[in-house]
Amino acid sequence: MASIAQTLPTSNTRLAWFWDFLKGELVPYRGRGALLTRTVLASTLVMLISMTFRLPYGAYGAIYALILSRESLEATANAVWNVVIGFAIAAAYIILGLTLALADPMLRFLWIIGGFFVGFWAMSAFRKYSAAGRFGYLIAITVTLWDRHATAASKVENTLWAVGVVSLASLIALLVEIAFAAFRRSDELIDAMAERLMCVEDLLIHYVAGDPENAPLREAVARLALTGTSRMRLKLRRAGYEPQYAQRMGAVVALTGRLVDLAANLPHFTSRVPETDRERLGRVVNRIREIREDLTKGSIPQTRGSAGEGEIPATLPLLGEMERTVSLIVQAFAEPRSLSVFAPAPDARPERAAPLPPSGWLDSEHLKFAMRGCLAATASYITFNALAWPEISTAVTTCFLTALTTIGASRQKQVLRISGALVGGLGIGMGAQVFVLPYIDSIAGFTVLYIAIIAVAAWIATSSPRLSYFGVQLAVAFCLINLQEFKLQISLTVARDRVIGVLLGLLMMWLFFDQLWSSPAGTEMKRTFSSALRLLARLARGPVSKDAREAIEASYVLRETINVHFDRVRSLADGVLFEFGPSRRKNLELRSYIRQWGPQLRALFVMRIAALKYRLQAPGFELPEAVRLQQQAYDDHSARMLEEMADLIEQKTPPATNTIEDSHDLLHRTIEGIQGSSEQLSPDRSRSLITLLRGIDGLTSSLSAEIAHGSRQTA
Repeated sequence: MASIAQTLPTSNTRLAWFWDFLKGELVPYRGRGALLTRTVLASTLVMLISMTFRLPYGAYGAIYALILSRESLEATANAVWNVVIGFAIAAAYIILGLTLALADPMLRFLWIIGGFFVGFWAMSAFRKYSAAGRFGYLIAITVTLWDRHATAASKVENTLWAVGVVSLASLIALLVEIAFAAFRRSDELIDAMAERLMCVEDLLIHYVAGDPENAPLREAVARLALTGTSRMRLKLRRAGYEPQYAQRMGAVVALTGRLVDLAANLPHFTSRVPETDRERLGRVVNRIREIREDLTKGSIPQTRGSAGEGEIPATLPLLGEMERTVSLIVQAFAEPRSLSVFAPAPDARPERAAPLPPSGWLDSEHLKFAMRGCLAATASYITFNALAWPEISTAVTTCFLTALTTIGASRQKQVLRISGALVGGLGIGMGAQVFVLPYIDSIAGFTVLYIAIIAVAAWIATSSPRLSYFGVQLAVAFCLINLQEFKLQISLTVARDRVIGVLLGLLMMWLFFDQLWSSPAGTEMKRTFSSALRLLARLARGPVSKDAREAIEASYVLRETINVHFDRVRSLADGVLFEFGPSRRKNLELRSYIRQWGPQLRALFVMRIAALKYRLQAPGFELPEAVRLQQQAYDDHSARMLEEMADLIEQKTPPATNTIEDSHDLLHRTIEGIQGSSEQLSPDRSRSLITLLRGIDGLTSSLSAEIAHGSRQTA
């Protein structure tokens, strides 16, 4: 492998990477247009109401209406609830402070500092980050009220206006979601299953046509495989279906996820379909289409003929398992009890997460986080008061909005905030003030301009977390300039003050938040990646419970946790680019290696999910006892190899007892056991399992060798 020094990106490759990054983030995806329509409509309605009735804090209401809409009604309702709760608690805290500390400037100052500390501590300690964040945000946007020469009654009134307008905006966003949900007249659970079946169907159609290299389709199926079925299972539990129907749909959800896993694995084993299997694969495609159409119409999938199962062994890897999975989906409706292991208990209810993590209220990490954020916000507050410049109070909100746990991640968000503020404030905001607003003389003309700009911001905001914050800040800057007063804003000083406030906040975050007790993104990236390897080792070992239902639920939880780690590794890898210092080059080298290992680890993860059904002895995937024990021995060895990889990344020195050669030897014995069980295993099932295990062994061995080499290079 070439050295990292030779592979560090040049300016041309960085530009190409950035262009590819933008194309990937801004490309349309299923549901993006509808989400954009809902967010723009909700924000526009709030803008019209606040401008018409002269509601204070209308800018913040329009912003919250924009960011609250989610992919589903349930998610939006949860977001609205968190916002209302967070703002209500913050309002009570602020009013209590005004009551106790208004007459004493020093006591009022200490109360404000205490509010900053509590806000940052809650953001770190509470599981419901959005509610805690809203608590701190209301303190930040109303902090200038405390120092005005006004009566206590007017300060309380303005605080309540802030809570009321944001709550009204949240309610409007929720009502828009309810209205769109009523017009859709469809079942979100069925829609989610239909989307997965359609993606698999489209991918297999390209295989049948001899065009398997369709990158967007392969990426879409891989994305769905990594996402899993957790959201669908949660919807099923909360939907209140009849027990029998819930059991049936639980099995169908699990089998649909299984079909997606198989389709996602297919490109790892072959790049074309043998001529002998094309007709057979075409029948699988037809059965998937029939099942999808039946589910969409609200009818029960009917048996219209075999998908090909039971014929001569297939040459195409995993084709036999696909046929069996498609047949089991139909069987789930005909004989639900035979597949009850797939379905969650109908009376199951999602457990409520504790508001605080097990580490408790006074964990040192939470206190350090609160102290760092409090110092940055306090320095910003003292600065704009010392300058008698309350218009730059956006410095305090910047501190709350960009506070993350690692230096790189925080700086990444800071870069997105300042770039969004510059584009939305100096670019779009001032540009509109100079070239557009002088020629607009009605609310209708301003509404057209508002919709156009908010639509652009919302499109960016609906991308992944790597870019979405830029779109949010673009909208924030534009709204704070044009919705703070009840007139067309043509004064350029407003945009100037907002941007200067953002710059002041970023400066204070760098001076205090980034320098005290912060964890570098490179360190966190290494720790999270090694943790993902250890979690994957747990998945490879299979269930620890003998109860099938408990084992399946535990595997779902573990699978979701691994997904979270993968997403966090990618986010931290982006954050490494924003860190500087003596360890930067080594962190960039490690980042380059991890970006190479990541796709292989994800592919191994998907294969492990497919192999887990055999370890669970799920219906249709049972193995003879001797084969099951041999597979278990191989999986245990593979898990130990993954743990040794994690030790190498953490710069530990593991004993070299679980070698690649031992893995190959165990795999060979497992394959011999499978082939020797021809009377108990069908040829298709034997071929599929052998192909899957060989793929797992190849990826594990390759990853082990590459991590050993990379660890030596970055030691």
